[in-house]
Amino acid sequence: MTAKASALIIGAGDATGGAIARRFAREGLIACVVRRHEDKLAPLVAQIVADGGRARAFGVDARDEDSVIALFETIERDVAPLDIVVFNIGANVNFPIRDTTARVYRKVWEMACFAGFLTGREAARKMTPRQSGTIIFTGASASLRGRSGFAAFSGAKHALRGLAQSMARELGPEGVHVAHVVIDGAIDTPWIRENFPERAALKPQEGILEPDAIAEMYWMLHCQPRSAWTHELDLRPWMEAW
Repeated sequence: MTAKASALIIGAGDATGGAIARRFAREGLIACVVRRHEDKLAPLVAQIVADGGRARAFGVDARDEDSVIALFETIERDVAPLDIVVFNIGANVNFPIRDTTARVYRKVWEMACFAGFLTGREAARKMTPRQSGTIIFTGASASLRGRSGFAAFSGAKHALRGLAQSMARELGPEGVHVAHVVIDGAIDTPWIRENFPERAALKPQEGILEPDAIAEMYWMLHCQPRSAWTHELDLRPWMEAW
C-alpha cells in the first residue's frame, strides 16, 4: 500500500477519533487508526473504505515504548510518510481523592500523558528531517482547570498541555506544527447518550459537540499556513459555561 502521505490517529474510537480518521481519509491520506484491540477498529476501517478512502488498523498499547516505536517505523516503511499525527486518548475517570489509589493515578497518567509523550516524540523524529508535518493533542476542560473527583485526569491533562506547549516551541522553527485542542463540553458519544440522556436529546446546534464538527477543526489546523499557526484551540457548544 503506497500513497503520498498518511495520517495516524492514536485513540481512534467510535466518536471523535473515528471522525478525525474519516475526515483525513476523505482528503486522500491513508488513515492509520490505533486502539489497544485491533478488532474494534474493523467497523471504522470498513466505513472509510466504503467511502472511497484507505485505512490501516493497528492494535497497539500506546503506553508501551517499544510498541509505539515499532508502530511509527511500520507506517513510515510500509504505508506512507506521516503528514499528521493525532493523539486522542482520553482516560476520563472520576475518583474522589481519598479513593484514588496509586495504581489508578499512574494508569491515568500513563494513558493520557505518558502515551502522548511517546507519540509526540516519535512523530517529531519522523517529521523534523522533512521540515513538515502536524502533531495535534486532544485536551479537555481538565487541561485548564481541576474539578472535584478528577485529580488523576486533570493532572494528566495539565501535563499533556505542557508537553504540547514545549513541543510547539521546539519544533515550530523546524517546520512542524504542534497544536493542542481543548474539548470543553459533552461530545455526542454512546457514553454520553447512556449517562446524560438530557444532553444527548439536544440538537447539535443546541449544546452538544458533534464529532464531525470537531474533526473539521482538526483538518483546519492541519491546513493552516506557517505564517499563521494556531497552537491552542478551544471548542465548546455555545451554551457551555466557561
